[in-house]
Amino acid sequence: MFTRLVWIIPVAAGVMTITFFVGRVFSGDPTNLYAPPQADAALRAKVRASLGLDKPLINQYFTYLKDLLHGNLGTSFTTGRGVGSDLLERMPATLELGTIALALGIVIGIPLGVVAAVKRDKWPDFTVRVFSLGGMALPAFWVGLILLWLFFVSWGILPGPVGRLPVNVPGPPTVTGFLLVDSLLAGNLSLWWQAARQLILPSLTLGYGALGPIARVTRASMVDALESEYVRTAVAMGHRRPTVWWYALRNALLPVLTMIGTTVGYLFSGAVLVEAVFGWPGVGAYALQAIQNSDFAALQGFVIYAAVLFVVCYLIVDLLYLAIDPRTRA
Repeated sequence: MFTRLVWIIPVAAGVMTITFFVGRVFSGDPTNLYAPPQADAALRAKVRASLGLDKPLINQYFTYLKDLLHGNLGTSFTTGRGVGSDLLERMPATLELGTIALALGIVIGIPLGVVAAVKRDKWPDFTVRVFSLGGMALPAFWVGLILLWLFFVSWGILPGPVGRLPVNVPGPPTVTGFLLVDSLLAGNLSLWWQAARQLILPSLTLGYGALGPIARVTRASMVDALESEYVRTAVAMGHRRPTVWWYALRNALLPVLTMIGTTVGYLFSGAVLVEAVFGWPGVGAYALQAIQNSDFAALQGFVIYAAVLFVVCYLIVDLLYLAIDPRTRA
């Protein structure tokens, strides 16, 4: 466990270094955000100096590392605020959406994978495989656009892509940042329902992308488990099939845990294009705004957040492996 914790440091350092140099070498000139189009070279030089971009790149890098050690992710060129503050402000929106999408992916994906394995090479298996393959192959933003076209434009039964709440509807007092929780704490069921309606389409979009790989990995692992000797022995001894399937599923869940860990990192780091499609004010939309405005300070902060999140997810998966499978402790 200690070795796994230590490995977080070089991984995070490598991500920070690559992001820093790539962001500065390949991004546009951020002085365009501050200097007017008709600005001369002298004014642009003054703007660059105020942003600290007039120094050699290596000096900028060491300054950036020093700020990181003090918990400072820099200042966004777009918002003029600290990147850390911007991310903390937008994080609850992404976490709320990601949590619901992950729950949908797990609650629907694992049973579908089990059904496909139990009914192997029959029509339920083919149906689940096609459905899950669509979740893996279809771009999430395209799925979101199709859902919007159907449920908002054509049928008008769900709200449009205007964010977490309808336009001009004030939010509840902030306690957790999760609108569903905060509206319940405020005792406002009408506001809770409006927030829940806004979550339906984006959570279905992300949930479909999550359940696809979860269902396919569950099916593959379950097929291997059902073909094992202990399952054949249990069936031959007369044990009920649902009981046998349950124990086979328990032994098939280790690869599924790895897939869920990857999915958590993807969902909680903000699905950039999905948040853009639905006007969702999360960290993914923040990253897209940073890319559009050549705001490499904000982009660096987002990449560090996403990298640390993925590393932590894989660390948790490793620890769960150790707890579930005694063979890995050796």
